Amino acid sequence: MSELKEKLALVPAQPGCYLMKNKHGTIIYVGKAKLLRNRVRSYFTGSHDKKTQRLVSEIRDFEYIVTSSNIEALLLEQNLIKKHEPRYNVLLKDDKSYPFLKITKEEHPRLITTRKVKKDGGKYFGPYPNVLAANETKKLLDRLYPLRKCRTLPDRVCLYYHIGQCLAPCEFDVPQEKNNELVNEITRFLNGGHKEIKEELTKKMFLASEELKFERAKELRDQVQHIEAVMEKQKMTLTDEMDRDVFGYSYDKGWMCVQVFFIRQGKLIERDVSLFPIYQEPEDDFYTYIGQFYLDEQHRKPKEIFVPDGIDEQIVTKFINVKTLKPKKGKKKELVELACKNAQIALKEKFDLIERDEQKTIVAIDRLGQALNIDTPHRIEAFDNSNIQGIDPVSAMISFLDGKPDKKSYRKYKVKTVVGPDDYESMREVVRRRYTRLLKEDLPLPDLIVIDGGKGQISAAQSVLEDELGLTIPVCGLVKDDKHRTSQLMIGDPPEIVPLKRTSQEFYLLQRIQDEVHRFAITFHRNIRKKSMFSTVLDDIEGIGEKRKKKLLKHFGSIKRLKDSNLEEIVAVGIPMSSAKVLLEKIKEDS
Repeated sequence: MSELKEKLALVPAQPGCYLMKNKHGTIIYVGKAKLLRNRVRSYFTGSHDKKTQRLVSEIRDFEYIVTSSNIEALLLEQNLIKKHEPRYNVLLKDDKSYPFLKITKEEHPRLITTRKVKKDGGKYFGPYPNVLAANETKKLLDRLYPLRKCRTLPDRVCLYYHIGQCLAPCEFDVPQEKNNELVNEITRFLNGGHKEIKEELTKKMFLASEELKFERAKELRDQVQHIEAVMEKQKMTLTDEMDRDVFGYSYDKGWMCVQVFFIRQGKLIERDVSLFPIYQEPEDDFYTYIGQFYLDEQHRKPKEIFVPDGIDEQIVTKFINVKTLKPKKGKKKELVELACKNAQIALKEKFDLIERDEQKTIVAIDRLGQALNIDTPHRIEAFDNSNIQGIDPVSAMISFLDGKPDKKSYRKYKVKTVVGPDDYESMREVVRRRYTRLLKEDLPLPDLIVIDGGKGQISAAQSVLEDELGLTIPVCGLVKDDKHRTSQLMIGDPPEIVPLKRTSQEFYLLQRIQDEVHRFAITFHRNIRKKSMFSTVLDDIEGIGEKRKKKLLKHFGSIKRLKDSNLEEIVAVGIPMSSAKVLLEKIKEDS
């Protein structure tokens, strides 16, 4: 702590970014400040809420980068968060994907619905509130503008040509000028020109009626009615039909909720809600949020952005390069206030859920650390072995970060050096492989290792960590009762039982960890056995090598399904007739 105090005295009073590190040297938080000295010092002085106390308790070092302006600090912070993915930062991972309409960039373009926005030269329109709304609009445009429909051109004209919804470039010569004309008309329609197009169609309808072309007049009337039904059934919120995103936020008890209203062609079509912890001034965390929001390809930048009071619209304009306004009156200000009100309501509703979730995760790992007399185990890694009488031995490792599964860190191991059912040697091998790899690649080490087993397994893991690798990571073991349920927690050398209440959240957390690693190991072992059984049946059959084994496994999935198949089905997978006959004979002999 004395070293930190010395470093704090050297921090300059200039704008920039700071990076907080834990005992492993891992960056756990990135922040920005107009005055680095004041902001960095604030973490180590005064009182904080529990959430910020947890962050500060982990800080063992920090570094900073001075910038020439606050905008530069914002941009640098965004890049540093994207690069390091610090655990305590707001990391937007929006799993929602809104539907868009897309005109493809092809010789003969198509109009399609998609949820992925790519830089592929296509024209994208949206987002739409749901896929039904996107599909309704597409159907309407298909009736009006006969672009190509088929993904690949067929040999002959299809039904779409006969009903007037495709120009059939598969059979007829469609000039580029005609395609460009249709694309321009669709673009005009989707960019707010549907009213003009409706008026044009209405004029054509009356003209056809006057010329006694009643069938054509009826077609035009139907098109006008479809435009009214699809495009004008939503209540207009603004009259100028500009695409906007309206931001509102609320904060309390170290948490922030941001609501974004998507206004497209003057209509409120959808909203986005995000809730996250904050560790800086609320306005600073809002700037960070809005920068990350538009990094996501799902959130395309609109023509204009509205922000609430307290936010500097000029900073946002420079930061994300979109015109940003702070409405002062009228309908526009009401929209911002509505977004803020919704954020306040959502934040209030979520607090109970947040506290309940924290009891299961953050509070649980704090109490587990206290029970084991170790630092709070933010990252826990657990191991489990699986085999049947030593056949196809495997091991699995799972990782929990702050009490929640970190599935991208899960690992599977085929045991290579152990012969027969030796659980201790299997544990030694996989622990050796896992932490040799982490040391070699300079990756973060766990704060606690959980072994599925008792004294023998704990000792096996500790001998590798301490004697071979020189690591002092705490290792605990979970012992199951005769009903295969988590029963006891053990730690130490020699291992001793740690008393935990069976109704405590830390005990429930250990149960979840043990159940998850067991599920992961068993699933892996079953898949290995399935492949092994297939290979055994297919061994020594001429004409069936590794590639064909994989094809059979992928197609049939199990020995039982293979036994139930016939000669034609096996040949259809790509197996020669002679080999398929031998395979069927072998299966019948074994059954």
